Amino acid sequence: MNKPAVSISLSSYGADLVRQRGQGSFIEILAAAGATRIEWREELLTVEDPAQLADAAQAGGLESVYSSPMELWLAGQSKPNPQLIAALQRAQAFGAKWLKVSLGYFTDNSDLQTLARVLNESAVQLLVENDQTLHGGRIEPFQRFFTEVEQHNLPVKMTFDIGNWHWQDQSPAIAARLLGRHVGYVHCKAVSRRADGKLVAIPPAASDLHQWENLLQHMAPGVMRAAEYPLQGADLAQLTREHVAVLAHLGQSQRENAYV
Repeated sequence: MNKPAVSISLSSYGADLVRQRGQGSFIEILAAAGATRIEWREELLTVEDPAQLADAAQAGGLESVYSSPMELWLAGQSKPNPQLIAALQRAQAFGAKWLKVSLGYFTDNSDLQTLARVLNESAVQLLVENDQTLHGGRIEPFQRFFTEVEQHNLPVKMTFDIGNWHWQDQSPAIAARLLGRHVGYVHCKAVSRRADGKLVAIPPAASDLHQWENLLQHMAPGVMRAAEYPLQGADLAQLTREHVAVLAHLGQSQRENAYV
């Protein structure tokens, strides 16, 4: 049975370290750890050359996801964010098969036909993520968006960020039940509330992994998943290897039981 594709969001290693070392320096770590994909982070880029990173990732046996902080829909505008075309082009320059963006301000006036034309001219698949905002981090706008996506038969999937739902007091379990069939990428992160009341991403405990197993039951078997929580320690290679193995195993027990 094939193992699910596991990605690592490079933000997991900490913004300061990633900017200091450059994103290309993590290719070898991910490849050695058994990851299948690498998630480039646009907001952490410094002087990296897209073509060099694309070639190096391919040589390391890694496929690429390109993450942009842009919102697909801007407030008060019916047409998609005009930056989308450039973002798709940047993703392709980095050798990425997927571009991850946030939903933004989706409304009933949002122009899906223009979005369709833009996407038809790109080989990169769009992944739309629930972020931590009131307008882009709640279940209902995603339900409406993907109803429209289905009606227009658009090549768009969802990035389901497990942890981000907590920023808007949304239930990941309800979100998975209502949106799971649209998911093409899962951002895995546990969440904790600090003493000052701020929510922060943390590595998963056993209880988190059990919850993630249940969420994945609502999604396609073997859906691509990524670590997007702190991977910080003296031996990044070993730490990454351990977490890649854990994420690859998620959902596999249910699949194996289905064949018994």
